[in-house]
Amino acid sequence: MAYGERGRRTPVVDLADRRALERYRPADPATVAEARRLKEAALLDFGLTESAVASWLYAKCHHQIPTTAVDTAAVVASGDGSCLLLFNPDFFVGLGLDGVKFVLFHEARHLVQRHLFADLELRDDPVFELAAEVSINHVALVRLARPELPLLNGRPTGIDPRKIHALYREDLTAHGLEPVPYDEFVATDLKVYGELKRMRHPPVPERHLCVHLLDGWVPADQETVDAVTSSALLNSLLAARRGHAGAERELLDLMGRTEDGPARAGRIWGSLGAGVLRGETARTRTVHWWQRWLVDVLGSKLRDGERLVYPKKRGALLAALGQDPMLARRGPVRDKVLVIAYDTSGSMPHQVITWLTELVGRIDGVEAHWLSFDAVVMPFRPGERVYGGGGTSFQVVADYVEGRTEVKGRRFDVTPDAVVMLTDGYAPPITPAEPDRWIWLITEGGSEWPETHTPAMDCHRVTTGSR
Repeated sequence: MAYGERGRRTPVVDLADRRALERYRPADPATVAEARRLKEAALLDFGLTESAVASWLYAKCHHQIPTTAVDTAAVVASGDGSCLLLFNPDFFVGLGLDGVKFVLFHEARHLVQRHLFADLELRDDPVFELAAEVSINHVALVRLARPELPLLNGRPTGIDPRKIHALYREDLTAHGLEPVPYDEFVATDLKVYGELKRMRHPPVPERHLCVHLLDGWVPADQETVDAVTSSALLNSLLAARRGHAGAERELLDLMGRTEDGPARAGRIWGSLGAGVLRGETARTRTVHWWQRWLVDVLGSKLRDGERLVYPKKRGALLAALGQDPMLARRGPVRDKVLVIAYDTSGSMPHQVITWLTELVGRIDGVEAHWLSFDAVVMPFRPGERVYGGGGTSFQVVADYVEGRTEVKGRRFDVTPDAVVMLTDGYAPPITPAEPDRWIWLITEGGSEWPETHTPAMDCHRVTTGSR
């Protein structure tokens, strides 16, 4: 993904060497420092108020590299699952904070569009490329509350959707056709495309607007784009369910803009369970929110990879920059630290604990800690017999996993990314120190109080037939 017009090939790759890229015709150190500051400030604003989706997307770009190897900015998504943000320091400093926000938002929406509108026929149509620029820049102007496109050296950068609408209106009127008003013109992404196709002479530039739409320039394979974007949308959706109003508004707007899109977009929203934001439920699909949360959202511990690999595309880049190709250690690898607490005070369906054990065993890179509890906490290993039957206390679990109490003379000495509570829910409510990390799985007939608690926690019904 890369922003703006250009006419030369962009020498970037899926997993680039940081030092080589930063040394490529290096920018002035003061300019690099200011560009980094602007980038960090823009991403912080995204996370707090302006774009939950963009915030999560860039959180998945573990390498964010200032380099003159790109003219403007580029998001690189490659077949090894890695994602990088490359940005030209001079370009970012010239734009200023508002301009940097606009460019980063623009690039994030291109990733989302490629995820939702993956049809090759559309991506190969230059009119759809223009429609994407119009649609994305319209949304950026509205969401970022900007009256105009960002300026670089006193000149607007990018495609102005209002100017394109003026050309569209002029073209249709000249040929006896009725143009639609601007608000209707930009109502959905494919509405823009459909209206531009009505023109006799759509104002398609001779050169590609963003090189990510041209195969072979900036790597953006569909598999990586799908994985990164799906995870970002899921994170945003979970934030919306936890009360993040900005995330909810952004996702509702994005869903509305893809309503007339291909069936693929509908399937993606359905698999995410996004209809819940509209009070809708997919009729033929069961969405296990907590499973997706475990798999896609959580992670805090990093460990070094153990396999050495030869990255072919990075090797080609290093050779082009005059560097010696080298083997790379695969990593870092992100581990999820999970606590699964199993309420033994009542009648818990055996197949539910079996199902949960199998699920966690299938998640790569998980460090799982298993507890049974009633009025006390009893660690166990899957397959061991668990005991219980007394009164129930959720507080004893919170006290143990938050390091306040000991079991058999030992304290719990790791910080969990998630605490999964499998219970019927009947015990005095608690407020954990980090309630957003707790997932409550309530068995049949149980109390779903965590969902209405203040603050609300993720709460899901499991049944004896859930597998």
